[in-house]
Amino acid sequence: MPIISPSVLSCDFANVQRDIEMINQSEADWFHIDVMDGVFVPNISFGFPVLKAITKHATKTIDVHLMIVNPDQYVEEFANAGADILTVHYEACTHLHRTIQLIKSHGMKAGVALNPHTNVEVLNNVIEDLDLVLIMSVNPGFGGQKFIQNAINKVAQTKLLIEQTGSKAIIEVDGGVNLETGKQLVDAGASALVAGSFVFRSSNPSETISKLKGL
Repeated sequence: MPIISPSVLSCDFANVQRDIEMINQSEADWFHIDVMDGVFVPNISFGFPVLKAITKHATKTIDVHLMIVNPDQYVEEFANAGADILTVHYEACTHLHRTIQLIKSHGMKAGVALNPHTNVEVLNNVIEDLDLVLIMSVNPGFGGQKFIQNAINKVAQTKLLIEQTGSKAIIEVDGGVNLETGKQLVDAGASALVAGSFVFRSSNPSETISKLKGL
């Protein structure tokens, strides 16, 4: 059964506490929180006050995905705000190994995300240090985009790399996840699925989470 991490970016911000309680009571495993700076991606999302408000009510793992430049300068603040997993983009980190060590030094699990055009091989030298690899199956920045089919191949390639190196990293996929693409991704080796609009735009989000959990 995959880990299900509903993306809070897609929730109803007028009723954010209601949606957090729904996730708390559902079969979801994590809260996926996208942080964007308008520089690395062409969109802006939550800052620390919103993250702290979410973590105050959330009873599950806080899975934070940073789509920002210079993530190192904020690592400590994300730890203080309640992040359990902190994922940075390969494309945003000049000294990736140092960033991973910094995340771990603050007691969080470390993840690295890859944009759709980035080859899995770039992780060869850090895969053994990672807790999570996040494969982007859409171009990051906006919810509700069409799934990029090549992500399935990338999941399979990442799984092979993990097996070859003995890494303990798990594979998470974000973007265009629904019951059909979710099954293909799980079959290819994904352990965690991020779902945003598919969950929150459904007539019964809790039931949709349950269906994803059953893949």
